[in-house]
Amino acid sequence: MKVDYLKSQNTDDSNGDNVSEQDNKQRREPRRILVGGDKKTLPLNDQEILIVASKLKKYIKDKHGLNTSANVMQVLSDIVRVKCDAAAERAMQSGRKTLQDKDF
Repeated sequence: MKVDYLKSQNTDDSNGDNVSEQDNKQRREPRRILVGGDKKTLPLNDQEILIVASKLKKYIKDKHGLNTSANVMQVLSDIVRVKCDAAAERAMQSGRKTLQDKDF
C-alpha cells in the first residue's frame, strides 16, 4: 500500500486572519493519504457491482435487441453473491480451498 504525505504551508486562513495555535499545529503536521494497492486489505463491500455492465448490455442488445436498465447490474450482482456463497460452502465442506465449477 502506498502512503503519500502532504504538508500544509499556510498559517493564515482564507480571510487573512491568523488561525489558532492548535489549527496551526495541525496544518504543519503531515497528513497521510492511503492509496489502496492490495485488494485483500480493502474492506469488502456487499453492495459493489460484480457484473461488467458494458459486456452484459452488449450481450442483451445483440442477442435480444433490448436495452438494459442500470438496476439490473445490482440485482445480478446480488444473485451472483448468493450463488458464489453457496458454492464456496460446498467447496469448504469438501475440504478444498479452491472454488471449482462443480461447486456450482
